[in-house]
Amino acid sequence: MKARVTVTLKSGVLDPQGKAIEGALKSLGVAGVASVRQGKVFDIELGEGDAAKAEAALKDAAEKLLANTVIENYRVEVTG
Repeated sequence: MKARVTVTLKSGVLDPQGKAIEGALKSLGVAGVASVRQGKVFDIELGEGDAAKAEAALKDAAEKLLANTVIENYRVEVTG
């Protein structure tokens, strides 16, 4: 079973890395860039066969390790 945990900054939280990427894209001539927000993606392979249990375990992992829930949101997607 495969899963993806996506972690992004909450709206209103300053994103200096996103601003740096935005500036770099504009300097490379990429047209139409209004703003950039960066985040993290974790692709995880699980031995668990029960999707509900896997999702619960990954939400727990996100709360404890993968995301700083004070300034970040996370989304868990379990597939296969």
